[in-house]
Amino acid sequence: MGPERCLALGGLLALAGLLEARLVRQEETGFGECDRFFYAGTPPAGPAAAAHVRICQRSEGAERFATLYSTQHRIPVYSAFRAARPAPLGAEPRGLVEPQIDDPNSSLEEVTDEAEAVKSVNKLGSNQALNADFLGSDYRTGQLYPFSLSSDPHSATFTLTNAAPMTPSFQERWYVSLNSLMERALTPQCGSGDDLYIITGAVPSDLKVKDRVSIPEFVWLAACCAVPAGGWAMGFVKHTGDREVIEDVMLRDLEKLLPFPLQLFQDNCGETDQDTEKMKKILEVVNQVQDEERRLDSEGGSGTLSGVRGTRSALPPPETSGEGSSLLGRLLGFVATPLIKLCQLIYYLAFGILKYTVYVLWYVTKQVINGLESCLYRLGSATITYFLAIGEELGSIPWKVLKVTVRIARAVLRILCCLLKVVCRVVGVPVRVLVDVATFPVYTIGAVPIVCRDIAMGLGGILSLLFDTAFGTMGGLFQVIFTVCKRVGYKITFDNPGEL
Repeated sequence: MGPERCLALGGLLALAGLLEARLVRQEETGFGECDRFFYAGTPPAGPAAAAHVRICQRSEGAERFATLYSTQHRIPVYSAFRAARPAPLGAEPRGLVEPQIDDPNSSLEEVTDEAEAVKSVNKLGSNQALNADFLGSDYRTGQLYPFSLSSDPHSATFTLTNAAPMTPSFQERWYVSLNSLMERALTPQCGSGDDLYIITGAVPSDLKVKDRVSIPEFVWLAACCAVPAGGWAMGFVKHTGDREVIEDVMLRDLEKLLPFPLQLFQDNCGETDQDTEKMKKILEVVNQVQDEERRLDSEGGSGTLSGVRGTRSALPPPETSGEGSSLLGRLLGFVATPLIKLCQLIYYLAFGILKYTVYVLWYVTKQVINGLESCLYRLGSATITYFLAIGEELGSIPWKVLKVTVRIARAVLRILCCLLKVVCRVVGVPVRVLVDVATFPVYTIGAVPIVCRDIAMGLGGILSLLFDTAFGTMGGLFQVIFTVCKRVGYKITFDNPGEL
């Protein structure tokens, strides 16, 4: 092996190592350089799945948009881009693949033609969809980030990692709805559109194309306008039925519709400081787009929706008569022209009457359906409330029975207590009598000393009283005698003072 081949082989190995390192780094930290396509440079926050691959979609060395791809369903979970612009003309639609999804060691570019990748990529299509999956089926490769909204002249949006199966009619309606929303509602209400962040996604159903590629149940779009002091956030959903119109939803409601929890924008795109007036103007345009879609459905037209965008095909001018036209031809033309104009007028009148009749019938039918829905909703709510009340009553029956049983038991216990008290009192009367009779001798014998003591004290008191009486009487007599003698002595003395 020559030195040139060794250098080439070393370069290929180094490039493969760099690509592998780039994929690992993106899985761990985000989308790498493509983080700028997300609001605040932060991809949607949610649970990481092993079957989800983060792809920074590149073309000719530049980042174009970001995609979260599901290798299980072989369709993108979402694609993120910003500052949508009208697409350049002349791009040729083609199916491109991401070789590194099936073979991380592939040295091919990130976006490569399938015919070129099949030659060198091992097991191409094991983790992603291929053009062969759509051949012979009723589905097309519907781009989540449509080329019509891309200013990328390198057609990076045509990669199959940005595509999900769509029927031709639904694909056309979805593209026209996106174009109308971007041109008439979202971009005009977000300055020049440079601060507009868009995420489009698909929710897989149980149906698959050729048992490989999941068919979306519905597609969705989330928009975040990051204009300072005038931002807003909106969500849109379109189910895959051919007659379904695009629906506007709030951002939180859109996140609830997704099959797994996902916060699309950090802080819900500045939810606390959003401009409600701009959101009202966006909803007015959305209502116009919905009415245009319903009108086309009611007219039953099988043509395209390009007429919604205001494009009209010009009719070729009528051929002028040559110089050799005869006088009879001119006369017939002069006579036939009023008849033709009259037929055209009758046709336009009939068509207008039929058109407005269909409008009136559609409006009446819509009101009747809304009334029936309201009645059914109220009837369902009343029925649910009735059954809930019955359920609450049935559920409370055991508790009420238990409460009654406890009260009955308490009453029976009280009655038993009262009976026991009565029995005790009735039985207690003779018992007390017997106890008193039995204790009478004890009380009698015990009282003899006390009685004797009281008798002795009484006798002592009598004797003491007699002594006191006798001594008192004698003292009194002596006192009387002494007093009499004293008086007699004083008198004798007073009568015979000279003798003294």
